[in-house]
Formats: sequence, structure tokens, C-alpha cells
Amino acid sequence: MNKKKLTKKDLRSVFWRSFALQGGFNYEKMQNIGYAYAMEPVIKRLYSDKDDQAYALKRHLSLFNCTPAMTPMIMGISSAMEEQHANNPEAVDPDSINSVKAALMAPMSGIGDSILFGTFRVIAAGIGVSFAKQGNILGPILFFVLYNTPAFLLRFFGLKYGYKWGIESLDEVQKNGAMDQIMQIVGIIGMMVVGGMVATMLPVTIPLKFAMSGATVKVQSIFNQIMPKMLPLLITLLVFWLIRKKVSTSKLTVGILVLGILLHVIGIL
Repeated sequence: MNKKKLTKKDLRSVFWRSFALQGGFNYEKMQNIGYAYAMEPVIKRLYSDKDDQAYALKRHLSLFNCTPAMTPMIMGISSAMEEQHANNPEAVDPDSINSVKAALMAPMSGIGDSILFGTFRVIAAGIGVSFAKQGNILGPILFFVLYNTPAFLLRFFGLKYGYKWGIESLDEVQKNGAMDQIMQIVGIIGMMVVGGMVATMLPVTIPLKFAMSGATVKVQSIFNQIMPKMLPLLITLLVFWLIRKKVSTSKLTVGILVLGILLHVIGIL
């Protein structure tokens, strides 16, 4: 059996397709459509069977959200893992491909946001504005070049070395038999990321308060004393339970939106 190998043309296709990452952004799984679209050339190269291709595309339609310029590095690692799985399905569990993606989202976003949005964009804007205030056409041009050049280079070399490091790391991991330990660590990191997202991105509070013995008691303070961020956790667990019960995520999204508006109107949330 010939070993399946990705070509430079395949990786170039992934690179150019990565620019469409935000094109299918949605509030259910965020950048998943763009990610699957970018991975399509890899999947078609590695899997000849249509069912295998469909299964791989479905795998990459899981939730994903990361700084766009940092995403090609994760795509490179995903490509390396797909290649290893296509050549030796027992060596790389397909579930581990998504687990690695989930584990890399937060740290890569932190690095990308700090470098690009917090540093290069501010510097580029400062230089561009100084020229634009004088009516110089170089203002917007310099901003565009100074901001997008490092982002472009991050995309290009991120994909290249993500794939290269992914292949080398996977070969070493397989030799040492450390895949199970790595996946356990990745799973722990993934759960930590999810927990952090619940605590920071789901600010649910109850503004209700009542008078008791001359003092004002705030309901939210009682919940905070029991356990901080308890309401976001309870809502997350409820939604997770409903999903496990096969309730449509679209219905859940609309239902939560409508319920949130109603509870806010009547003053409960």
C-alpha cells in the first residue's frame, strides 16, 4: 500500500482558503464552516472514498474560533494528523484531531490577539493616522501594509511549520507510545478552556433584591456566596443536557434568545 502524502499544492490551497475563514461565521459553531472549507483539499487528497471524505468534513465542522491569522498553524497541524490517520488509522484517533484543535484555540488566540490587534494594529494605525491628518494618501496605504504584512507572514509560515512540526511530533509520539498521555492532557486543557469560556463569556446575573429586617438583600449576592458564576454553570449544564436529549441547537439558540429578552423585560435577568 502506497503511503499517502500531501503535496505543496494541497498546502497552498489550504493557505489561500484560510482567508475565507470568517466567510461562514455563525453563532452556533463560529468559524467551523470556513475551517472545513480550508481543509477540503487535504481531505480529498488523503481519502478516496466518498464516505471517508464526508466523515472527515463533518469532523472539521465542530466548533472552532481563533484569531484568523493564527489559524493556518492549527490547520497545518490538523493536516499532519489527517495524513497520519489516513496512512495508519490506529496510530491517530480521529477524535484526537478535534481535541488538539480545541486545545490550541485559546492559546493561539491569546498570542494572535496580543501580537496583531494589541501591537501591530496600534502601531500601524498610529503611523497611518499621522500621515492621514496631513492629507497624505500614504496614511491608509501604510496602515494596510504595516498591519497586513505580519498577518500574511504569520499565515504562511504558520501553516508551513504547523504541518512540519505536526509530522515530526507525531512520528516521535508514535515511537514513544505517548499518544494516550498527550490526549489526556489535551482533554484536560480543552475542559479548562470550556470552563473559562463559561465563566467569562456568559455573564448571567439576577438583579432582584428585597428588604428583610431593614436591610436590602440582593439575590445575586446569595448565589455568589454559594458559588461564584453558579448561574452560568447551571445554564451551561442545562443546555448540555438538552443537547444530549437531541434537542435542535437552532431551537435552543432561538429559545434562549427569546427567554433572555422576556426575563430581562420583566426584571428577573
